[in-house]
Amino acid sequence: MAAYITAKEGLLARFAARSGDGIRRRGGKREDIRARYSRDADRIMHTKAYARYIDKTQVFYLVRNDHITHRVLHVQLVSKIGRTIGRSLRLNEDLIEAIALGHDIGHIPYGHAGEACLSEICRKEGIGVFRHNLQSVRFLTAIEDCDLTLQVLDGILCHDGEAYDSRMAPLPGKTWDTFDEEIRGLSEGGEGRAPMTLEGCVVRFADTIAYIGRDIQDAQEVGLIEGAGEMPARVRDVLGESNPSIIDTLIKDLIEHSNGETEPLIRYSPDVAEALGDLKRFNYSRIYHHPQVTAELPKIKRMYDTIFAVYLEDLERERRESPIYTGFLDMAWISPEYRRSTGDAEMVRDFIAGMTDRYFERRFEEIVMPKRVDWKFKA
Repeated sequence: MAAYITAKEGLLARFAARSGDGIRRRGGKREDIRARYSRDADRIMHTKAYARYIDKTQVFYLVRNDHITHRVLHVQLVSKIGRTIGRSLRLNEDLIEAIALGHDIGHIPYGHAGEACLSEICRKEGIGVFRHNLQSVRFLTAIEDCDLTLQVLDGILCHDGEAYDSRMAPLPGKTWDTFDEEIRGLSEGGEGRAPMTLEGCVVRFADTIAYIGRDIQDAQEVGLIEGAGEMPARVRDVLGESNPSIIDTLIKDLIEHSNGETEPLIRYSPDVAEALGDLKRFNYSRIYHHPQVTAELPKIKRMYDTIFAVYLEDLERERRESPIYTGFLDMAWISPEYRRSTGDAEMVRDFIAGMTDRYFERRFEEIVMPKRVDWKFKA
């Protein structure tokens, strides 16, 4: 099987990542039927954090509609789109898959709205800003300790699909020391850097491709947008009028203008890059910042403030019956080193960040609503 992996990697482009170059902090097991990045993808899929993707909504977190996108679908779309691009450019599909599957594990209840609320609390507590990409790395290293390769963790850390990128070259030569420095810089509010591999760059673009048209499709599903005619004319002319056509145009343009053989570069053509910029601005004004989407933000902030304060007090007073113990710290899958070395405020942050939307709401109701008794009190 090792010979098969070697032969397969011999077909990769000059600047593609080789699985044999994957670096683990602890060395790792000898590879058998799986190359290193393939093993990483499997490890990510078997985490508890990955299982919780199922109830984390992408954009419309307060809409009861089974047809809108959840994180579990989004990461599959990113993986599929990324591997399609990678296959055409002869890049390492295993690495693309692993980064894609793990990139949004750190997203929290109510998406980016929740992220802003929790980040404000974290700053007040003196534990740095909250960023979901940092949290993704934290879940996969400190909390569940998956011993993933540097290349996968770097791709997850640097995936920022919300940024506007029309071209990107990797920053090779990163080490565990520079990776740790980058984490410290981001937690202090610093700017992110490009990934160390072309595959990481591909996932960053695939993230945008996966959500940009899908969010419009979901917006039509929930009644915020009536039809494609509301999109800017240049978007319709260059990218198309539907999610499938937008995906198709972006993928083909990226493949045509990117390279993994003569130079390490991922990029769009100027026309497509400009149209994509128009589409992002349209999405922000008509979807993400729409008054009906943001109307409940004050209530969401109060929920975060309340839950954080209650569980922080539970830790400080060692209330072992609290859900932060029974549903998090006492679980067998939590790393023993994490329990020993993590501060109280950081543990509350991580507990909340791991919650699904519904679990978050149940915990809030449990805190603020009096508990009713059925029929009679028990002796």
